[in-house]
Amino acid sequence: MTKYKKSGWLEPFGRGAYIRSGDKVDWPGALYTLQTQLGLPVHAGGKTALELKGYAHYLAARQPRVFLYGPRGLVLPAWFTGQRFGVEFVVTRTNLFPAAFPEAFTEFPEKDFRVRISAPELAILEMLHLVPKAVGFDEARHVMGNLSTLRPEVVQPLLRACGSVKVKRLFLYLAESHDHAWFAKLDQGRVHLGKGKRMIVPRGRYDAKYQITVPVDRDEVTP
Repeated sequence: MTKYKKSGWLEPFGRGAYIRSGDKVDWPGALYTLQTQLGLPVHAGGKTALELKGYAHYLAARQPRVFLYGPRGLVLPAWFTGQRFGVEFVVTRTNLFPAAFPEAFTEFPEKDFRVRISAPELAILEMLHLVPKAVGFDEARHVMGNLSTLRPEVVQPLLRACGSVKVKRLFLYLAESHDHAWFAKLDQGRVHLGKGKRMIVPRGRYDAKYQITVPVDRDEVTP
């Protein structure tokens, strides 16, 4: 790498990171740098991974939000800021989801490189983790409706390993409401759903089966 820097073929992009001279770097390129040059355990997940795979199409905001996930304690370099790439990074540091399960991840091709992102089965769990603070319930419900091709053999171990009772209950509630074919292939008896009630949204409707409070259905609202 030293000879490339001396020749001017590479230029510093940030501490410990380099790009080809003259290249314009967008957020996927910056993420690729974090993953490959710096070796950081961070990936695009949640809503962003689902958007990249075509499951969540919405009108883009003036400043798009990019959802990134990594383990607790993840430290990102100072140069990695959303303002630099015209986006807003929403970084979630959590150990709720298994990181050593290869089927839970995939790659997204971008120009002449690939970035590591969540597979749809993991991405929807990551997305539900942020409901309702950073992701709306209706949006999550709509996205779940698009996920008719999830792999039950991947969903099952992810649910078993997930450390959030709220996420698991909400996932099963939404999946059942859409009556996806893969839902019937899950063994819910092997998924620990904890005890006690969980409030997803305040002043909602209580679902007794999954013991969660969800928004009142529109057709249940009386004028």
